[in-house]
Amino acid sequence: MLVVHHLNNSRSQRVLWLLEELELPYTVTHYARNPETNLAPPALEALHPLGKSPVLEDAGQLILESGAIIDYILRRHGDGRLLPTAGTAAHEQYLQWLHYAEGSAMLPLMLRMYTSRLPDQGAALQPRITEELNRHLGYVDAALADRHWLVDDSFSGADVQMSFVAEIAPLLHTLEPFPHLAAFRKRIQDRPAYRRALEKGGAYAFGPAP
Repeated sequence: MLVVHHLNNSRSQRVLWLLEELELPYTVTHYARNPETNLAPPALEALHPLGKSPVLEDAGQLILESGAIIDYILRRHGDGRLLPTAGTAAHEQYLQWLHYAEGSAMLPLMLRMYTSRLPDQGAALQPRITEELNRHLGYVDAALADRHWLVDDSFSGADVQMSFVAEIAPLLHTLEPFPHLAAFRKRIQDRPAYRRALEKGGAYAFGPAP
C-alpha cells in the first residue's frame, strides 16, 4: 500500500491528486505546520531530515521530491497512464516540464515569498524578481496558448507537477497578463480527481475558493 506523508498547504497535495487520477489505493499520514513558524512538525523531520513534504512510502522504501515521486508512481504503478512512451519526443517534453517546475519556475516565486517577509519587502530586489516572474509565467502561458495540456495536448504527470506553479503564482504575483495559464489553473481545479484529493488532503490554501 502506498503511503503519502502529507503536510498541509504543501506540494504533497499534487501527489494525492495524481493518485486519485490513477485511482490507486493509498493511505495518508497527515502532518500539520506549526501555526507560528509555518514549519513542519518534528514527526515529519524524523522521517525526512529536511522536514519536507511530500514523502512517498512504498513497501518500506521512501521516495522524496515531488518530481521524483510523480515519476516513480507513473513508472511503477501507472500502467502506462499519464506518461508518454519512453524514447519519444513527447517523453522528452514531459521530462522537461517535470524538472522545469521546481528547477526554474519556482525560484522567482520563492524569492518573492521570502523577500516579502523582510521589513522593506526586499525593495531593491523586487524589479528583478518581477521581471523573472513575468518571463517564466509568460513562457508557460505561451506553451499553453494553443492547447489545454503541456505535452501533446494530453493530460500527463507534467501537468500535475506544474499545477503548484499555477496555483501559487496569483498569490505572489498575478495571472492577469497570462490568460492561458489562468485557464490551465481552472482546468486542473475543476477535475473530479483534483476535488477528491482535496477531500483526502484537508485544508489547502492554494486551491479554489470554497
